[in-house]
Amino acid sequence: MLSRARAIEEIAGKRFEVVVIGGGITGAGVALDAASRGYSVALLERGDYAVGTSSRSSKMVHGGLRYLQNFDLGLVREALLERQLMVRLAPHLVYPTPFLVAALGEERRDRKLGLGLNMYDVMATSRAGRRRRQRHSGELEDDYYWSPDRHRTIDAEEVLELVPALAPREPHDAYLFYDCQTDDVRLVLTVLGEAERFGAVMLNGAEVTEVLSKDGKATGVAFVEESSGERMEVSADHVVNATGVFADRVRPEELLGEEDVPRIAPSRGTHLLIDSEQLPMGKAACIVPAGEGRMIFSLPWYGRTLVGTTDNDFDGDIAHPRPAQDDVAYLLDAVNEFFGTAIGESDLVGAYAGVRPLISTGDPRKSVDISRKAELYETSSGMLTITGGKLTTWRRMAKQTVDRLVEREGREAPCHTHEIPLGMPARPEDLEAPAGVGDEAVEQLAFRYGHAARRVLEIARTDPKLARPIAPGRPDLLAEVVLAARSEQARSVADVLLRRTRLGILAAPQLRSAKAVRPVADALGAELGWGRRQRSREAEAWLAVAAEEGTDPAATPGRSPAASVE
Repeated sequence: MLSRARAIEEIAGKRFEVVVIGGGITGAGVALDAASRGYSVALLERGDYAVGTSSRSSKMVHGGLRYLQNFDLGLVREALLERQLMVRLAPHLVYPTPFLVAALGEERRDRKLGLGLNMYDVMATSRAGRRRRQRHSGELEDDYYWSPDRHRTIDAEEVLELVPALAPREPHDAYLFYDCQTDDVRLVLTVLGEAERFGAVMLNGAEVTEVLSKDGKATGVAFVEESSGERMEVSADHVVNATGVFADRVRPEELLGEEDVPRIAPSRGTHLLIDSEQLPMGKAACIVPAGEGRMIFSLPWYGRTLVGTTDNDFDGDIAHPRPAQDDVAYLLDAVNEFFGTAIGESDLVGAYAGVRPLISTGDPRKSVDISRKAELYETSSGMLTITGGKLTTWRRMAKQTVDRLVEREGREAPCHTHEIPLGMPARPEDLEAPAGVGDEAVEQLAFRYGHAARRVLEIARTDPKLARPIAPGRPDLLAEVVLAARSEQARSVADVLLRRTRLGILAAPQLRSAKAVRPVADALGAELGWGRRQRSREAEAWLAVAAEEGTDPAATPGRSPAASVE
């Protein structure tokens, strides 16, 4: 990715065919789709890439089994096809995971759920099955779509082999089916990297303050560049609003004045991270009953156990949603009852909350019952707004948006994102680790960066101090901080800890002092030209961000900020 200074030069005062507002997965997808069809594209992000919903998801690329309950079959089918496609396009980053629905004690397997899993199987594998039959008959040389095994029933021995945490509950069997996981932020950064390869230019720290117009038609945007405070303009033939939960705050006077424009109905989802020694998920995820017919999940992620999610109407600060104390208690109660554990808030290694951009349809039902279907709408200025949807369906949302641009121009420009690889897996020769970098770190780098892992290892090889872990006992390297500043426009300690690595939610108790994060500030500062005092301020600023985001529920209430570490 271009440096911020270079990106500003490329964008400010220039003209593009498409300007995208928003640097989450939807905006990144639109930038990639438009650029790969030959459009000149600029993308502007107010904060950091994926700072909103796209870094706060459940980390799953999935069909959405629970949407079958609402008979939202089209959404599930679409998501399942996209899931299969993502495994093929980004095999190092989107990976299959077994999910269990275990029967404990005197319980018996839910037959209705079994019927739902049968539907899930059919919608997930029908197209792949046709492809497979064609391949076997010689009509196709390759299997174009990953196809999971059909769900099946497994016995107690296999249940405990997959999920050791269930041993105290003595399960007698379980349904097993497959969905996929990812690192949501890394997926966003990977898509942005591919968009840049096709000529798109991205800039974070660029808050769009005005949609420019002439004769009532959108002609570009004005934005304020964060570091200088300077107002800049960029002209465009098309403006795309891909700001997710903020979508109805861009040019609100236009949206509110027009009929048939969906309104955002925010819904908060809270997630918890638990040390895997306390809740050893092993190789699989579990669907966990949470009362009143609701289900949550517990899954292995980056060596921790991730528990989520709640789904409640939210009217608070959508820029900085915090895990609500009631939500934390709700998730812990469900997990403890199901696994027979006694995990408390003080045991958590991290937490986060995200706000989903659900679409209000006027239905009085709760937000959990509102479909996650994406909506594209065009207002009188010509600005296109794409919102709703979910992480899994980002590519289809982007295609829908760019198809509309192509249609209104009468342009001949078919979509290619179904065949564009997202990054590239690492080869063995890319992973020659310098002294001090262990196998766990190398394995994580290969997942997180794919082929680009070699760049992190080369930085660590050049400066052995950067081969050290950021947090003791975790595989994330200080060399990743350098890469984040040098090639991914990271501008703060929070950018690194919450998004470039995920340590802010994976190891929150280890990051409670400015002294603990000072090595991150020093590595960033060496790249960004910070002096000693600024490095101290940046390290201390992390404490305020962590408190605002509520990433560390185990922290002592009223904990005072650490003293200066100059």
